[in-house]
Amino acid sequence: MGQTLSEPVTEKETTLGEDSRMLYGASSMQGWRITMEDAHTSILRLNKRFNTTDPKKLEEENNKKPPKDELHYSFFAVFDGHGGPSVARYSGEHLHWILLDEEAFKQKDFKKALKSAYLNIDKEMLSEPSILQNPAGCTAVSALVTDDNVLYIANSGDSRAIISCNGQAEALTVDHKPNSPTELERIKNAGGYVECGRVNGNLALSRALGDFEFKQNSDLPVEQQAVTADPDLFERKIGENDEFIVLACDGIWDVLTNQEVVDIIRFGIARDKDLGTIAEEVMNISLAKDRSTFDFGGIGCDNMTIVIAAFLNGKTKDEFYKSIREKVNKEYPDEDYPVIDPYARIKNTNENINQVEEENPTEELLYKF
Repeated sequence: MGQTLSEPVTEKETTLGEDSRMLYGASSMQGWRITMEDAHTSILRLNKRFNTTDPKKLEEENNKKPPKDELHYSFFAVFDGHGGPSVARYSGEHLHWILLDEEAFKQKDFKKALKSAYLNIDKEMLSEPSILQNPAGCTAVSALVTDDNVLYIANSGDSRAIISCNGQAEALTVDHKPNSPTELERIKNAGGYVECGRVNGNLALSRALGDFEFKQNSDLPVEQQAVTADPDLFERKIGENDEFIVLACDGIWDVLTNQEVVDIIRFGIARDKDLGTIAEEVMNISLAKDRSTFDFGGIGCDNMTIVIAAFLNGKTKDEFYKSIREKVNKEYPDEDYPVIDPYARIKNTNENINQVEEENPTEELLYKF
């Protein structure tokens, strides 16, 4: 756990966007950490280049109506930085454009394009003096929604993507931890070791962008380094019961279970709150009220970033909200939604560990296409 402030920084950077097929809300908060090292990207029309990285200007561009003949690609990503913000910021500003320029993307081989984009941005950063002078790294979890309504997820690190299918949370990614058998094998084969759950006793995750000090074995390709940017890839045809996806950093997942996040979002929609406000509420619930959580590993004291992207599935925004509200109120007829208090649960440390391990496996993922 890194150094913390005496009081958390709770100001939030929040953006909203919508078009004919999706809504999104994204928000980030520094929290108890001394610096903000996260970054995120939310682009409803990836095929159009914007000459800005400013979140508010991107929001304005996102909400412009596209030409009728324009192919429709949407891209969302969360980058959880460590060792400084440089790699996360660079990734947030460039990964989507690198993806767009991939030949495989133009050929609609989206899995190949995502893998190549992750590896190529890593290579590109090796020529960035500002990054090499201040070694840092970041996780990268991203979602691409194609013009034919297929969802592609790429993940490197321990940020996470989930989907709400008719109110049930389903994990779309596997957390990359050094002690996972396949990760541990790769680390050892590259000449590294794992101590106290960390690569070479240092890094608490086994895949990341940047972190070039762990990618120094000249006899091995980039995919086989002790720490690699090589992402896991997942594909899913978006169905009628698929409501929304959530991308977030471990500052949130260390506190809330997948299902708790889904429930908070659905309760918020049922109360007619916009997705940006709901994203802020998820972070407020996750934030430690004081530093007593150091007894539980300092949870709730990290930077926090979350992107919520909803699938309209042919509905208008009002119709989508109505459909969620009706389903939620069928389960809670008096609109007496339960209060989600993760810290009441976390006080029982063993209960928390068991729930997290059961819900978020770090080795095998049973995935339904």
